[in-house]
Amino acid sequence: MLLEKLESSRNTGIYFLYIDLNSSMNGMKLAQQIRLFDPRGFIIFITAHSELSYMTFQYRVEAMDFVLKDNPAEAELKIKECLLNAMERYTLQTNRTHKVYTIETNGRKISIDYEDILFFETSGNIHKVILHAKDRQIEFPSTIKELTNELGCDFVRCHRSFLVNQKNIKEIDTKNRIVHFSNGETCLMSTRMMKGL
Repeated sequence: MLLEKLESSRNTGIYFLYIDLNSSMNGMKLAQQIRLFDPRGFIIFITAHSELSYMTFQYRVEAMDFVLKDNPAEAELKIKECLLNAMERYTLQTNRTHKVYTIETNGRKISIDYEDILFFETSGNIHKVILHAKDRQIEFPSTIKELTNELGCDFVRCHRSFLVNQKNIKEIDTKNRIVHFSNGETCLMSTRMMKGL
């Protein structure tokens, strides 16, 4: 049941597992299966057998901790510590790797990972820009000037009409003043802004 849910989920989970599950699969084997679907998940074993901790290396499950259930008061403290630690680690992970830009257009909110954004382009429609992502394009109300002030230093203005994500540039053709991106798209670069890029 748990593994079926994990297969369709993209969330990072916290898993409290007993080693002895009274079934054909023990907690270590279950943890191994969890790792296949949730490599960043936090696995905590609740057990009466501290001597089994070496098995986590054998099964390569990278357990976050072992909580001994013999002393309920101590176990409660340890579980709280684990939850706080997991929350701290998760926040660090997501802040480092998962910045998201959210667009509001036509009554919808669309979130796109920074790492998927190639560049922004001024639209032919007044006061609108087109976001070019790796797999789609979205037109929404904004200006290149507003976006330049709003987005971080990874985004650089290379032309009056273009704001590019430096991390997705594949090649810069200075002779023809063209910026090439990882998915084959291109945009223009002005002579004046070439140096900054």
